[in-house]
Amino acid sequence: MSLGCPYGSHRVLEPKGVLPQPAWRLDNDFSKLSDNEILLEVEVLNIDSASFTQMKEQAGGDADGIKQIILQTVAKRGKQHNPVTGSGGMLTGKVKAIGSALRGDASLSPAIDLKVGDRIATLVSLSLTPLRIDKILAVHTDVDQVEVEGEAVLFASGIYAKIPEDIPQKLALAVLDVAGAPAQTAKIVKPGDTVVVIGGGGKSGLLSLHEACKRAGVTGKVIGVSHSAAGVERMKASGLPVLTLRGDARDALWLLREVERLTGGAMADITLNMVNIAQTEMGSILATKDGGIVYFFSMATSFTAAALGAEGVGKEVTMLVGNGYTRGHAQIALEIMRENPRLRELYEHIYG
Repeated sequence: MSLGCPYGSHRVLEPKGVLPQPAWRLDNDFSKLSDNEILLEVEVLNIDSASFTQMKEQAGGDADGIKQIILQTVAKRGKQHNPVTGSGGMLTGKVKAIGSALRGDASLSPAIDLKVGDRIATLVSLSLTPLRIDKILAVHTDVDQVEVEGEAVLFASGIYAKIPEDIPQKLALAVLDVAGAPAQTAKIVKPGDTVVVIGGGGKSGLLSLHEACKRAGVTGKVIGVSHSAAGVERMKASGLPVLTLRGDARDALWLLREVERLTGGAMADITLNMVNIAQTEMGSILATKDGGIVYFFSMATSFTAAALGAEGVGKEVTMLVGNGYTRGHAQIALEIMRENPRLRELYEHIYG
């Protein structure tokens, strides 16, 4: 039996001795598979928002330019790992082959509930997923998705979700891409909390607004912030009881004043940062009361700016890193589409 490292270190080409995510280059030759790997026929890449925004700017908004950037990245690195933002995304595809070890030993991986032909979404980052792209079929600049022909490998430690029958594939992919955000929101928001969601009109923001409203309840207050009129309209269209603000969260003093106004000076118990741009750290911190929580889900966050900024203004807040995984996150995110018909209709219009 030929077993690879369950965390994928056997696929690291350089530098040796590190795990796949921080590695510069991975082995994406899938002619030989370890007995504890799963081979996927890739259909769609869902590029994470910060990465896609950076590539779009680099390509001047041109879809062919984005296509070339992705092809060059994967050719050089054996994975879709943006060298500027350091982030990746996730994918959907069909199970093409399952290593023999995974078909008989439950201790090796949760993959034993899969069969060849199953359509799944990977719930691990493209920045650690060995990937080969044979052809890019389409680049959808409006939803950060890329249709491809190619293959990828899921390691024994890799997590995934089967695409549910009652939710279309593209919609499920968009929701599962940010599943960590609403699931973490569900864990930290309590009844009666005041919650500020920066980037509330975006993909992760709207899901988090739903969970924040659900968990804070009628005694709580949820404030959604968006820089665009379209984002504000999406928050309103969600049917959620949200107070909306339109403005630039990089203007920390503006955000401070607006949250003071809407909370009578009490400020937020919890601030959720869901935006895909930098320099929103201080706005998030100033919007939050002493002893509160700031959850940075965005990959554009500078944790140096957040830590030193909080120190500089004498603000004692608990700052959480946006781990994309928490137990049950796929189920929580998909269930939102079933619980909130208006939000599902909005997502289907944008992503479906």
